[in-house]
Amino acid sequence: MAEMSGKHGPRLDDQLEHETEGMVRGGRPTHVEEFKEPEPVSDDSGRDPTSDSPPAEGTPPGMTPADVERRAEFARVIVGVRYPASASEIAEHAAGQGAPDEDVDALRNLPDRQYENLADVTGELGIGQENRRF
Repeated sequence: MAEMSGKHGPRLDDQLEHETEGMVRGGRPTHVEEFKEPEPVSDDSGRDPTSDSPPAEGTPPGMTPADVERRAEFARVIVGVRYPASASEIAEHAAGQGAPDEDVDALRNLPDRQYENLADVTGELGIGQENRRF
């Protein structure tokens, strides 16, 4: 038996293949009239479309670039901590991950209480926190 067709007959399959060939080769819609083209999706919902300024990138409000880097360093060394955790548990985990001594000392000097997450730890260390999530 020759090539089996799915739902359609071989003739309809060839016709559908011919109709979609332009889209497959061109990688875009093949409408001749511009008004038939779909509208592009806009992803700048929180931005004023009439302003000329580009969307803000970089650090979140309430944090400096140094805060972001410092928080990222702490995130790398305390990844895998099971929260809630005490300051000593977090410090021991960081030491086991090969954290720098100054970071381990900073974690050991945290107030003795239960910490819920990384933001809780970095907030106690005085590293800035995001005011809102993007």
